[in-house]
Amino acid sequence: MSDDAKNPSLAAAMRVLESESAAIKNLVDRIGGSFLKAVDLAEKCKGKIVVTGLGKSGIICKKISATLSSTGSPSFFLHAADALHGDCGLLGPDDMVLAVSKSGETFEILQILNVSKRLGLPVVAIAGEQDSSLARYADVFLDVSVKEEACPFDMAPTASTAAALAMGDALAIALMERKGFGRDDFASLHPAGSIGKKLLQVGELMHTADAIPRVPKSALMTDVIYEMSRKTLGMTTVVDNQGKLSGVISDGDLRRLLQKEKEPLQLTAARVMNRNPKTIPENELAGAALSKMEELKITSLVVVDSERKVIGVVHIHDLWRTELF
Repeated sequence: MSDDAKNPSLAAAMRVLESESAAIKNLVDRIGGSFLKAVDLAEKCKGKIVVTGLGKSGIICKKISATLSSTGSPSFFLHAADALHGDCGLLGPDDMVLAVSKSGETFEILQILNVSKRLGLPVVAIAGEQDSSLARYADVFLDVSVKEEACPFDMAPTASTAAALAMGDALAIALMERKGFGRDDFASLHPAGSIGKKLLQVGELMHTADAIPRVPKSALMTDVIYEMSRKTLGMTTVVDNQGKLSGVISDGDLRRLLQKEKEPLQLTAARVMNRNPKTIPENELAGAALSKMEELKITSLVVVDSERKVIGVVHIHDLWRTELF
């Protein structure tokens, strides 16, 4: 036995983690037909998934509801006690109820079960007792029973709440995948915070319209330099008569031009431009744009549409300012 395991506090912590991990692992063999039916009911729900519980289960319900909402399934938490004092009025005709109870006999939860049945709402139960009233009368029962709590007195909800939370997460993610909820959907639901920032698209950050540095192929270098100085992105796009990208001219191109040409200002943009500019679509993720710039050791990417028309320019500073990384 290691010295750490001999320490009472560390030994207790290890025992809790082992107990809770075992409780979650045991759920794997219970995933089957009932779980699929729960996903089916949730997918068909045209209203909101109402997650209800009491006490420690109620706290778990808040997390499950939040996960459902953030993964494309609108949901709200209904406190079981408040529900019996008027909040059952929050239940809509197109809603589904997800009830969480360790015993399956919580008075308030059973009353919500009665109301739900009267309204014709489907009920999915996450409970720890297979023979409980909630398990028997719900449309779907998901078994989250545990052999014992991690508490040394087998009393404080620990392993049981971990199992209930894990089952709720499993339901939310399975439903997310069933609905085809993807990364772009995440970005729209997480406009702030690290998730939203990491999932910003190029089109949300790029310089557009008059802010795009742009010159025709016939422009003299005097006009090119003026445009680059005015737009302050260290480059300019070169476009044809249809607005399609023909090339780019960067600060580096200007320096090289001044070194090798005797009369550089008399040249046209078409003579100087890089004819193989690096581009990116507007629906690409900002993180991918930053990775591409770093790999190519450039500071800007031209954003083009399917016809190669210039619709924007994204600069590396725009990405850094979002605090993506």
